[in-house]
Amino acid sequence: MSTRNRGPKIGLSTASVYPESTASGFELAARLGYDGVEVMVGIDPLSTQVDALKRLVDYHQLPVLAIHAPCLLITQRVWGTDPWGKLERSAEAATELGADVVVVHPPFRWQREYAKGFVEGVARLEAETGVAFAVENMYPWRAPGKGLQAYAPSWDPTEHSYAHTTLDLSHSSTAEQDCVELAHRMGETLTHIHLTDGTGSAKDEHLVPGRGTQRAGDLLAMLANRDFRGHIVIEINTRRSASRSEREVDLVESLEFTRKHFTRGPVAVDGRRTASYSVTSDGEVSELET
Repeated sequence: MSTRNRGPKIGLSTASVYPESTASGFELAARLGYDGVEVMVGIDPLSTQVDALKRLVDYHQLPVLAIHAPCLLITQRVWGTDPWGKLERSAEAATELGADVVVVHPPFRWQREYAKGFVEGVARLEAETGVAFAVENMYPWRAPGKGLQAYAPSWDPTEHSYAHTTLDLSHSSTAEQDCVELAHRMGETLTHIHLTDGTGSAKDEHLVPGRGTQRAGDLLAMLANRDFRGHIVIEINTRRSASRSEREVDLVESLEFTRKHFTRGPVAVDGRRTASYSVTSDGEVSELET
């Protein structure tokens, strides 16, 4: 398997190559120098077939770092309609493929029974499977003059006692949050990063990191200071790329941005001061004002 990156593995989400296929995601990740792949289980039938994914892993000698459970609106019938069944199958796929993380969105608010026991259910699945279910930050759906709370028990995972969380910068942008401050609140639960960007639009943009207003570079420096050991996965929207070469430019730029900025240094935590972090031998993180 790849040993290109000695720090956290930098992966490519197969969602980043849409409308190309899951197989294209593996091919591009391997050729462009990524350390692994996050498989978005979705409408591409291959993404749901563990044996086919194993063949891609073997052919490209590239590991699956994480499985993104099929919890989008467009994947409501992928792997059945029972939301807990979807998570169980995601954990099974992760185990068979050697991935240690399942990324999961909080329930939609109309999934009342699922939402009611979601926090406890995620903890139970982690205990039963040994796989980390990293609950992803989402956002209120914004309409003129109001916001719709589409997720339950909350779109913000810091409001609940999850053991593992995923930070998506496009989602923090849409929620009008600062990604560095959100990472600070997530603390030791922060397990997984969807590195991307946004401009604060109500639209979930998934821009190339550095092309929006989220402080992606500062976040990477903060993670380096914390000796972050999770995965950093590029999850950008390239569906408007006019050609394969144009898509590749965005994927290369995203990878180079990540490698450039994942380095120890001062970080503006709240916009008014800078801070650095020291990590003790037992993993305690302390903040140092500079």
